Amino acid sequence: MGRGGASRRAEEGPSERRCIVHGESAPKTGLIRFVVGPEGALVPDLAERLPGRGIWVSAERSALETAAKKNLFARAARAPVKAPPDLAAQIEALLVRRLVEAIGFARKSGAAVCGFEKTREAALRGRLAALMAASDGAEGGRAKLRPLAAGLPILSVLTSDELGLAFGREFVIHAALENGGASDRAIREALRLQGFRAEAPEPVREDGGGFDT
Repeated sequence: MGRGGASRRAEEGPSERRCIVHGESAPKTGLIRFVVGPEGALVPDLAERLPGRGIWVSAERSALETAAKKNLFARAARAPVKAPPDLAAQIEALLVRRLVEAIGFARKSGAAVCGFEKTREAALRGRLAALMAASDGAEGGRAKLRPLAAGLPILSVLTSDELGLAFGREFVIHAALENGGASDRAIREALRLQGFRAEAPEPVREDGGGFDT
C-alpha cells in the first residue's frame, strides 16, 4: 500500500472505515463490508472475515441503493462489479437473521428474557443493557417500557414474529437484554438493522400486539 493509502487508514483509525457513499469515516459497527467475489460478484461480508479488499457502506437502505444506482461499488473496486437489483432487501434479510441469532444466543446464556413481567423484573435488578419492543406492537406496549428504560435504548427493529423466533415463541412484544458480551453483539446488530427499517415503519399487528407475558 502506498503512503497515501496508509495515511488515510491511519486517519480513520483501526475501528473506522470510509463509506463509499458519504465519503466520511465512521465506526465499523455502523457500516457493512463487501468484497468482490469470483466473476465480479458483490459479496456481503457482515461478519467481516472474508479475504480481499473491503468496500464499506453505511448501514442504511438509502446508502446501499445509492451505491448500486451510481455504480459506486465498481468505482471503489476499480473493476467491473455486479450489484444485484435487490441488494438492500438481501442485506436486510441477512441483518434480521444475524440479530435473531444474536438474541437467541443471549437467551441461551441467560442474558435475554421476554414478556413484560420478566422484562420488568430484569429492569428492577438493575442489570439492563437495552430493552426491545416489537416494531408492529401497539404504541401502548412501547409506552409501558419507557418508565423502565431509565435512559437505556429501546430497540424496536424486529417484528413480533421475528422477535418470537429468537425466543422460540409464536410472537414476542417485549424483551430485555442484560449486561454481557452476548447482549453487546445483539445491540450492535440491532443498530445496524435500524438503518434499514427506520425509513419504513412497520404495520401494527391486527390484534393490537401491546402486551405479552
